[in-house]
Amino acid sequence: MTPRNTGRRTTRAVDARHAAGVIDLYERGHIDLNDALARISGVNDGTSSVTPPMDKRRIHELLRDLDDLVGLDEVKRVVREIFALVYVQRLRQEHRLKADPTVLHMIFYGNPGTGKTTVARILARMFHECGLLEKGHLVEVERADLVGEYIGHTAQKTREQIQKALGGVLFIDEAYSLARGGEKDFGREAIDCLVKAMEDHKHELIVILAGYEREMRWFLSTNPGLPSRFPIQIRFPDYGVDQLVQIAKKILASREYRMTAEAEWALRSLLQQALREPRLDPFSNARFVRNLVERAIRRQAVRLFDEARPKRDALMLIEARDWQGDEAR
Repeated sequence: MTPRNTGRRTTRAVDARHAAGVIDLYERGHIDLNDALARISGVNDGTSSVTPPMDKRRIHELLRDLDDLVGLDEVKRVVREIFALVYVQRLRQEHRLKADPTVLHMIFYGNPGTGKTTVARILARMFHECGLLEKGHLVEVERADLVGEYIGHTAQKTREQIQKALGGVLFIDEAYSLARGGEKDFGREAIDCLVKAMEDHKHELIVILAGYEREMRWFLSTNPGLPSRFPIQIRFPDYGVDQLVQIAKKILASREYRMTAEAEWALRSLLQQALREPRLDPFSNARFVRNLVERAIRRQAVRLFDEARPKRDALMLIEARDWQGDEAR
């Protein structure tokens, strides 16, 4: 395929994505038919609205999804600040007051299993409901998805991921790994390509970088221009024992299981031990609990296998012995 044909194909893909986003806004009542036709055709006669109105009802529904997450009080507070600001800036526009552009690129600091990806997914949907993103999807990538093996390969791979994320959120996990290879590493090319895309597509893309706090702060120090491009920085703390027990209960309930009182105490003891254990890698929080639950469900199945006909209640109960055999990992 010639470069000219490649360019035409990319343009058609972008046009189709733009049209789909406009149709979605129209179907949800955010813009009228004339506005939708004008946006798709590229014609703007000055009568169509600059930005669609926010549906506060949908925003509150999504905030309830955020509130349903265990813990994360500071994260929830910052998210509310972000959307209050977006809402007020929109009102200022409607009243023809000066409304400063809001830069929404973010950095999430935190260990594994602290809810970073889950919150990013909720944010993407909320930005979509605000009319800031046409699609509101989340594209999650890591170093291997961006960095190539030869000259020119990295820029190609990075641009491909950026194209997938247009209209939504690009979530880069362990982003600090892009700068770990030294001056000649292709990871720096990915960073440069990303920074350019953030400028070229500033109304179509929100980027969230995520990773361990110490490594992420080092990463920001390697490129003086990066911190100012990510004005929103949120810390995701590790969970305590009480919160981890709540998470276990929510996972079990979603699968129609529940613990006996003795099982809950056994789980609590297991978690206390896990948090005290010295470890080389950071504690994996909700991931650790999810793995415990999976193993407990398997042990319950083995326990019930030899029974003639387990009753409904027995099929739902996780007992203390179902946690036995686990140890801090």
